[in-house]
Amino acid sequence: MPAEDSAFLRACRRQPVPHTPVWFMRQAGRSLPEYLRVREGIPMLEACATPDLIVEITLQPVRRYAVDAAIFFSDIVVPLRAVGIDLDIKPGVGPVIADPIRAEADLARLRALTPDDIPYVTEAITSLAAELGGTPLIGFAGAPFTLASYLIEGGPSKNHDRTKAMMYAEPELWHALMAALTEITIGFLRTQVAAGAAAVQLFDSWVGAVAPEDYRRYVMPYSERIFAAFTDVPRIHFGVGTGELLGLMGEAGADVVGVDWRVPLDEAARRVPAGRALQGNLDPSVLLAPWEVVEERAADVLRRGRAAEGHIFNLGHGVLPSTNPDQLARLADFVHAESARLAGG
Repeated sequence: MPAEDSAFLRACRRQPVPHTPVWFMRQAGRSLPEYLRVREGIPMLEACATPDLIVEITLQPVRRYAVDAAIFFSDIVVPLRAVGIDLDIKPGVGPVIADPIRAEADLARLRALTPDDIPYVTEAITSLAAELGGTPLIGFAGAPFTLASYLIEGGPSKNHDRTKAMMYAEPELWHALMAALTEITIGFLRTQVAAGAAAVQLFDSWVGAVAPEDYRRYVMPYSERIFAAFTDVPRIHFGVGTGELLGLMGEAGADVVGVDWRVPLDEAARRVPAGRALQGNLDPSVLLAPWEVVEERAADVLRRGRAAEGHIFNLGHGVLPSTNPDQLARLADFVHAESARLAGG
């Protein structure tokens, strides 16, 4: 089956599907023993710049699970590193910026991203598109707000104090930073789509920290600009803790709005404007429970997902490292079978 006819891409477009498609955020990663083997001794950013490793890690969950899409193995800070930002991903901490951006002069360190900066992305996605055949490949990038938070705070932050301080107290600097990050994000996604990515997901992991009016004023224009640059492939918009932002995220221009586990999908369908599909939203922690609990919760997600114009089954955030891969394999099979049964009446 050509990727264009896949259940995943059809659901993104709100077209009829034989079953609810399923994939898992962080399906390629620390929960897989084969991932730990190939990554042993290799720093994260080195792995993200090695085409053979990118291909192998992206394919690992596709071999294990009956998922309807693969997601490109990378990290949201890869484009920042590619344009020269001095950063590292520290185990147990996350991205750490050596010299945070705090003043107008610091913006000179940000420049446009070109395919020549990331040849490993083009090489890996070209290979993946050929190997995956009818399974679509999802490209992805971090959204400007989340990237800005890392750059301003210097690393992960609980309250995003410095980020919000710049947003409120220095709006001109904030908008200049967001504009620069928007262009970097577009360049990163454009390279992926040109090489063969069939859809894109914009991760705004930390945007749930802002109120709706602040999202509309300080964040949404940049999300809109990114989505407007990719009208030829399905676009997914995802954030954590964004229950109060779902309507605005739906207005920003994506075809699919990702929902975390805090808002039931039938309620999310009421909050998101018409003409959007939904993605989600099983709590990743449920996978640590006995199968009977997983089955019950997954069935509830599928039932509630029928209120959406299109539904892609996923977790409400990424797969936890302690997840048993057998649970994910069983879940993917259950989603296919149960959704087909529900569709049949």
